[in-house]
Amino acid sequence: MTSQVSSPAEQTDGTVLGEQRKPAGAKDVRRLDRVIIRFAGDSGDGMQLTGDRFTSETASFGNDLSTLPNFPAEIRAPAGTLPGVSSFQLHFADHDILTPGDA
Repeated sequence: MTSQVSSPAEQTDGTVLGEQRKPAGAKDVRRLDRVIIRFAGDSGDGMQLTGDRFTSETASFGNDLSTLPNFPAEIRAPAGTLPGVSSFQLHFADHDILTPGDA
C-alpha cells in the first residue's frame, strides 16, 4: 500500500496558494502582559515632558501605571556627562501595577 502526500501549489513569489500575505512593511504584533519604558537623555532634552505626555496617553486608554522620574541634582550639569542624565520610567499594563518596574 502506498500513500501520496500532496503539497500545496507554490506561486512564483514563494508563497503558497490560499495563504494570506502581509503587505510590504507590515510587522508582527505581540500582546504583552506588561510594558516598561525608560526615556533617557541629557538634562534639558525634554525627557520629563515626554514621559509625562506618554503617561497621560497611556492612562487615557485605561491602563494602570506607575512612574519613576529621575533628574539630576545639579541645576545644569554639563551635557553628555553621567551626572547630567535625566530619565523617566513608565510601567503600565491592563491589570494592577505595584512597582515602577525593572528595566
